[in-house]
Amino acid sequence: ESGFAHDVEEAVEIARRIGWPIMVRPSFILGGAGTGIASDEATFRRLAREGLAASPIHEILVERSIAGWKEFELEVMRDRADNCVVVCAIENVDPMGVHTGDSITVAPAQTLSDPEYQAMRDDAFAVLRRVGVETGGSNVQFAVNPRTGERLVIEMNPRVSRSSALASKATGFPIAKIAARLAVGYTLDEIPNDITRRTPASFEPVIDYVVTKIPRWAFEKLPGASSRLGTRMQSVGEVMAIGRTFGESLQKAIRSLEQGRIGFAAGPNREFAAVGEDELWQRCVDPTPERLYALHEALWRGVRAAEIAERTGIDPWFVDRLAEIVTTEHELHATGIDALDDRSWRRVRQLGFSDQQIGAITATSPDEVTRRRRDVAPVTYKTVDTCGAEFAASTPYHYATTEDETEVSTSERDRVIILGSGPNRIGQGIEFDYCCVHAAYTLRDLGYESVMVNCNPETVSTDYSTADRLYFEPLTAEDVAAVIDAERAACAPGARVAGVIVSLGGQTPLKIAPSLDAGLILGTDVSSIDTAEDRQQWAEICGRLDLRQPPGGVALTLDEARAVVARVGYPVLVRPSYVLGGRAMEIVDDDESLARVMENLTRSHGALAREGGVSASRPILLDRFLEDAIEVDVDAVRDQAGDLYIAGVMEHVEEAGVHSGDSACALPPQTLRAPVLATINDYTARIAAALEVVGLINVQYAVKGDDVFVLEANPRASRTVPFVAKATGVPVVDIAVRVMLGATLLELRAEGRVPFATPSPAYVSVKEAVLPFSRFPDVDTLLGPEMRSTGEVMGIGESFGIAFAKSQLAAGTRLPDGGEVFLSLADGDKPAGLELARQLASLGFTLAATVGTAGYLRSRGVEVATLVSKRGLSDVGVDAVALIETGAVHLVVNTPTGAGARADGAAIRHTCLVNGVPCITTMSAALAAARGIADTRAHGWRVRSLQELHR
Repeated sequence: ESGFAHDVEEAVEIARRIGWPIMVRPSFILGGAGTGIASDEATFRRLAREGLAASPIHEILVERSIAGWKEFELEVMRDRADNCVVVCAIENVDPMGVHTGDSITVAPAQTLSDPEYQAMRDDAFAVLRRVGVETGGSNVQFAVNPRTGERLVIEMNPRVSRSSALASKATGFPIAKIAARLAVGYTLDEIPNDITRRTPASFEPVIDYVVTKIPRWAFEKLPGASSRLGTRMQSVGEVMAIGRTFGESLQKAIRSLEQGRIGFAAGPNREFAAVGEDELWQRCVDPTPERLYALHEALWRGVRAAEIAERTGIDPWFVDRLAEIVTTEHELHATGIDALDDRSWRRVRQLGFSDQQIGAITATSPDEVTRRRRDVAPVTYKTVDTCGAEFAASTPYHYATTEDETEVSTSERDRVIILGSGPNRIGQGIEFDYCCVHAAYTLRDLGYESVMVNCNPETVSTDYSTADRLYFEPLTAEDVAAVIDAERAACAPGARVAGVIVSLGGQTPLKIAPSLDAGLILGTDVSSIDTAEDRQQWAEICGRLDLRQPPGGVALTLDEARAVVARVGYPVLVRPSYVLGGRAMEIVDDDESLARVMENLTRSHGALAREGGVSASRPILLDRFLEDAIEVDVDAVRDQAGDLYIAGVMEHVEEAGVHSGDSACALPPQTLRAPVLATINDYTARIAAALEVVGLINVQYAVKGDDVFVLEANPRASRTVPFVAKATGVPVVDIAVRVMLGATLLELRAEGRVPFATPSPAYVSVKEAVLPFSRFPDVDTLLGPEMRSTGEVMGIGESFGIAFAKSQLAAGTRLPDGGEVFLSLADGDKPAGLELARQLASLGFTLAATVGTAGYLRSRGVEVATLVSKRGLSDVGVDAVALIETGAVHLVVNTPTGAGARADGAAIRHTCLVNGVPCITTMSAALAAARGIADTRAHGWRVRSLQELHR
């Protein structure tokens, strides 16, 4: 039962006719934006308003909710001759009510009978024909009533979807590639299968393994966001694992998440052990990222699988498989490792238990577990072949399991292993995957066999055509060691594993690097990376090189932190060691805030504890925060001879205090004077030499006047490397890989691969962050030292203003060309706000401002047309929130200060978010926006290809 509505009252009328609960689904949206389930009219009215706003055609579908039903997806293809194939059948572990992008999913579908599957298959093809999909891939989603078997089509996407990437990686069937060929006139029977090279694409893939996808969320970086999962997708990445059983693939996927968990079977340190029965049941029933581990605790305590299935809506088959893992865990815990015979070893391994897991459960060292297990249950590698091993595979695309023989073929070429970046997360996204992919391309050009290890189905590195050999495996020390062993065993006489690249995949490979043979690691020594992270060693290097740093220190306790603050003074920047993306970083202004932050960082539970926690080797860092400083990023490459190539110097738009990953930046730098740039270049060369870098290094600086302060150095790839490469046209990763393999910059310059000086393009490139706040309306949009962005865009123009305006539009913010601008500024921002107000007035904007800001501007000759009150003071001017809600305001500039003003500003920023009004929270970005409006109005935009610019 359903109906379409174009306003709230029309929607309410349809809902009353259908009855609660009701599902709201906007037309033409992605990722469940604006969707929701309502059980009462008040909630429904709110969801209807949000859904209408989310739909570009202001239309919502109002339908009966079927939350709790089973959910399936079929990835299907059709050609011009009406040949149709199912590429992959995917089943959600989570029942309907959780967006499929936030659900644990499994391929192939596990709980459908063959008649049910065939009927679903026929329905999917009928949908394609009825919708009119002439060629290409589509995704058709179904719901099945678990009690009656009733089947409904709930959605179809006549295009590739996020599930298409998963289906392509799960089966080895390249959906997008084949869809492109179908679009230009081929039929499925005319396109050869890339992997078998003997069968056509009209053969439906058949897989003899199980694939499990688990999303990765970032609620810990979004204070105020509810971790309850629903119909609006909130995950920022995902992992995929392949195993011969569901248990094996599930446990591999869990350890692929890199969240400190070693699998579903947790060993004696169960995180829900102290939770009471009632709360545990609530944790099992509520769909959250932690539900899977609450289910483990319930099963460990002996709750029947049937009761769990009944109360959670998760299919009994899946709960039984989870119970099988827990039963085995109980047996291991009770009997220990000595009770395992050959058959038991294989059974345990085939359920996905790693050596580390077995060691934790049996109180045995992982090395001892490996020693005992190696001969009776060896790690073997099977091939993804699309055809259930009916035909031989030509493409080496492997996953680990425990069987009798391995399928890794020998090779006569030397090979280099690239460790990928794992799941996308805030702080480590596809920019590192870009580096790994380009490394594979360079290795191929150099004649090496490239070997990729990664577990992220969303990225190019896990395309089977990117590297010569692909291992879809977790990035853990144990799993990577097994891959290295397999590659060494596959070397023909005279061939060798020439090395492992760990510096291009972000923090993920660096965590593994200490466990690897140091002689295998290419490029910068791991000890140099540790030196840059170790506060004491880093301070000694900066002192020896006579480099200025913000004063600071390290602490393990609140008392130690207070001692540091007593020496350096407030404000201080507080952060844990060895993290990416500004994890848990805060600017602290007073003793009370310092106590709160230190308590959060030193508590012995929670996400940060799983990420490594705080210890003598991983202390908390406290630095004097440099207010009003300009932040600068430098990417460079150094060779073994000591020669340095500075690839790019980027000036941040937002001042220091906003995480570099959330700040816009410009290349070339716009305001740095020549002496400052010379100092930055000199410091970078000295730091790279002191750390004995071979390959990439990123150094971050703060510039205050003509003073240059070193903030940190990262002797590895940074998130800005792809931006620098695209802004300058110089293949930075290619240069770095060649240097890591022994080439010198002098040789590469002679070959024309490296410029003789840092490029200074005639155009300006601006990188801007893409922020996820539209999915998290309860999270304050204020930017700070902890990174929140989930992606980035790039704008290129003849001037900084034009490039900045393009970057804003690409990130989803359309800067207005006229109308009213509302200003609410902190006292410290009012002098810069005066300049902004004058620029906006000269551009013809009318101004609205809060009482304090308006008084400051009016006293200096700037006209403010509308006086705006803070919340609760509506007798003085127009209420800020009400003004924004009327649609009269086209841009808001709100810079916060103090607790009260921050609370008031949070309401303003939330209202902007809900009503789609651009809101800028730093003065530097506001001034850049004004410049962008002015330059765009004066000159317009030229559109030129990147190839044309680089020529």
